[in-house]
Amino acid sequence: MQHDSSVLSLADHLRAEVRRLGPGERLPSSRALVERHRVSPVTVSRALGLLAAEGLVVTRPGSGAFAADRPAPSADPIDLGWQAVTLGDRSVDAGGVSGLLTPAPEGTSALSGGYLHPTLQPARALATAAARAARRPDAWEMPALGGMPELRGWFARTVGGGVAPSDVVITSGGQQSLTTVLRALQPPGAAVLVESPTYLGVLAIARASGLHPVPVPTDADGVRPDLLAEAFAMSGARVLYCQPTFSNPAGTVLSARRREQVLAVARAAGAFVVEDDFARHLGIDPPPPPLIAVDGEGRVVHIASLTKATAPSLRVAAVIARGPVAERIRATQLVEEFFPARPLQETLLELVSSPGWPRHLRTVRTALRSRRDAVLSAFARDLPELRPNRPAGGFHLWARLPDGVDDVELAEAALRAGVLVSAGRPFFPAEAPAPYLRISYGTASSESELVEGVRRLAAVLSR
Repeated sequence: MQHDSSVLSLADHLRAEVRRLGPGERLPSSRALVERHRVSPVTVSRALGLLAAEGLVVTRPGSGAFAADRPAPSADPIDLGWQAVTLGDRSVDAGGVSGLLTPAPEGTSALSGGYLHPTLQPARALATAAARAARRPDAWEMPALGGMPELRGWFARTVGGGVAPSDVVITSGGQQSLTTVLRALQPPGAAVLVESPTYLGVLAIARASGLHPVPVPTDADGVRPDLLAEAFAMSGARVLYCQPTFSNPAGTVLSARRREQVLAVARAAGAFVVEDDFARHLGIDPPPPPLIAVDGEGRVVHIASLTKATAPSLRVAAVIARGPVAERIRATQLVEEFFPARPLQETLLELVSSPGWPRHLRTVRTALRSRRDAVLSAFARDLPELRPNRPAGGFHLWARLPDGVDDVELAEAALRAGVLVSAGRPFFPAEAPAPYLRISYGTASSESELVEGVRRLAAVLSR
């Protein structure tokens, strides 16, 4: 549950008050707190709920809220050094993913992020859909394994290409889908080919799963098939992870000719292609059909997510596959998570079945076009030497920096100057061939914030 500033502010006041009380002493009544702080009873209730969750107060219906017992502090810190031996030398690096999920500090222009600004999210439609879903008598029952049949059917129709509902398994969001698919397809120690640059979240998943990401260079038309064939031959990999449509971070679309070539190269290598189709509904221009729609061999494993076009906490996605690999993925998903929460599945089904869904997508596409163009105009005016690409969809621009510029240091300096951007280096599986910045235009509150962010970035680069 999210809490507004009034709840958090009251909780801060009460937290200080509780610490002055002895264990078991009573806090002022809810009515007294309402009058003293000039807030609503709901705000008081939520603030007390926060303190109860922290273990600072105990609430007793009909009696009020009381300061909780405080455990005596330990004389010496606990020695946890033994854990290093047991855990061994394997680690999980969540730094890159954590950085992308951390909101911009107050007053900072947000030119980095992977979700729509709240003003572009279908909050009202989601609330309506969730309310309808929660009212169903069986809303909290276990869903059908593999996902609700109606939702599987919707994903199958949306993807097209002869995909059947039985080919679809509903999962808990795109990130979980990637984890499930990569673990199902490859054992620890195996190589997996990835575009270079690529989504840094998949690099984190692969490494945490004991896989070895092998880079395949890309250009303005997507992954290069000539180097893809060479990478398959040299690495022995049997899986390619790619984002053919509005890739993150570069915003590229795999050209029609290359789509055929990529499938042909994968066929020759006896390999699977994992198609991450996370941004299909963010197309400023109409996107091409997904790879799976033209795959007649069961070679493509398709991941379809709606989170980017809706809201961060709508963690529902679909994995589409055919043949024995589909059963392997279903079994892996079942073992790892059982099933996504039924209320979320019901909510998503309500949302995409409503008349407002296509209107929402049109609104988002219009807003993204306007925002992209505003950022490009700002670059042309304030940073003409960078000339970022002009993506046909998605959230991100990809800007090549001058040789000799350290993109990581630049991103850190930009944050100190009040603009959040993403250094390009973490998006490369190995050494970056040149310095880049990823500039996002979907997360900021407005076009004016985007323009101001470019101005601040230009001031940093001019130093």
